[in-house]
Amino acid sequence: MDKRFWICGIVVGAAGLLLGFLVHGLLLRPDYQALAQLYRSPEQANAQAAWIIPAYLLLGLAMTWLYRRMPASDGVDLGRGARFGLAVALVSYVPWHILAFVGQPLPPSLVLRQVAFDLLAMVLLGMLLAWLQPHRRVLTSLS
Repeated sequence: MDKRFWICGIVVGAAGLLLGFLVHGLLLRPDYQALAQLYRSPEQANAQAAWIIPAYLLLGLAMTWLYRRMPASDGVDLGRGARFGLAVALVSYVPWHILAFVGQPLPPSLVLRQVAFDLLAMVLLGMLLAWLQPHRRVLTSLS
């Protein structure tokens, strides 16, 4: 695990954190507030909030690790990154939202929006990874 791995992993984790805040902290917040009885109280949630950072850091590092295990491509291939992000979403976020729907009385419309927004976020993270090119050995050239 070289310097490039750590930089790419941290950047993808930070981008994931920002996208997660946009999706769950802003776009879906009214839905979550309407279902407040199903979730932790704001005080309880704030007490656990520090876990969000390591969770997204793990996401960024794991995605970078998996992406680097794929054969290197020539240059930036955003389509490949999008497909990678889609695959990661289909083995993580999408099934977990469906499983949460089974375990909690969430409205189907909320679950569909969670799936759609998080799927889009993962595709964007995959494209970011493709742009960062974690296979490269140097950080200077982006072409």
